[in-house]
Amino acid sequence: MDQLVTIEIFGYPFTFKADSDVDKAREVAAYLQDTVGKLEAQHTHKGTKIDKRAILILTALNITSEYFSYREENEALLDAIRKRCDHLFEKVAAAC
Repeated sequence: MDQLVTIEIFGYPFTFKADSDVDKAREVAAYLQDTVGKLEAQHTHKGTKIDKRAILILTALNITSEYFSYREENEALLDAIRKRCDHLFEKVAAAC
């Protein structure tokens, strides 16, 4: 059953449908909201005036960069696991 999740960014609410795991959708929305807030505060603290669209784009770039880093780490881990499995299979095959 689809449920609605609402987040607020820059004082504007945005509602979207959560197709399956509502708690996960809320967690993701909260992460986005928090990340946007941190970036906005960072630029406000510096005294620089930055366009809200620029903050959203920078947030998207930061989150995408995090995603790429995690994906690369995951691929390296899977590669290491594959190599260890292959090595173990070879040892088991040689022992049989």
